[in-house]
Amino acid sequence: MNVTIVDYKSGNISSVINSFEAVAQDNININVTEDLNQIKSSDKIVLPGQGSFKSCVDALNNISGLVDALKDFALVNKKPLLGICVGLQMFADVGYEEAETKGLGWIPGKVSKIDNKNGKYKLPHIGWNEIEFMKNSKIFNGIENKSHMYFVHSYEFIPEDKSVISATVDYSTKVVCSIEKENLFGTQFHPEKSDKLGLQIIKNFINL
Repeated sequence: MNVTIVDYKSGNISSVINSFEAVAQDNININVTEDLNQIKSSDKIVLPGQGSFKSCVDALNNISGLVDALKDFALVNKKPLLGICVGLQMFADVGYEEAETKGLGWIPGKVSKIDNKNGKYKLPHIGWNEIEFMKNSKIFNGIENKSHMYFVHSYEFIPEDKSVISATVDYSTKVVCSIEKENLFGTQFHPEKSDKLGLQIIKNFINL
């Protein structure tokens, strides 16, 4: 099986690569590439994202044909895709970080700044926090509800259809921190920085 981590030059993804390689079995190839043919022929894709919504969307668009290849993979061929942090946020129609920016439009919704209640909550939201399951998700197999995951973000994905939300985190409001919709999965937290439980999530995705 081929699992591809899309390297579209949006920040340091070495910890994502290391964590996937750490849990991959012998029969699983972890590829790190921007090559469209490799992406199209993959069995599963990981879309990481570090930086702002706008910078990540711009970086995707800077690679000719990449957005269309990802769309075919996820929406036409319905193969499993995992978005991490801004990788999840880009599923939305629009984001408002830096400037109003059009997202991939895979899951209707928007990405807005977390309401920090006039400074009561520090932004960015950094560190370990407890997640609460909203529904059963395949990537949470073997993970207990109220487990702690590692976060670094100031913006949140607000989907129109609340049924896609698989987990939330309590930070000023109930912030969406995980989604599952058919073959699309996303985490606002960083599984690659969430110790053994994060590795379990990565393993679950590989084993889908």
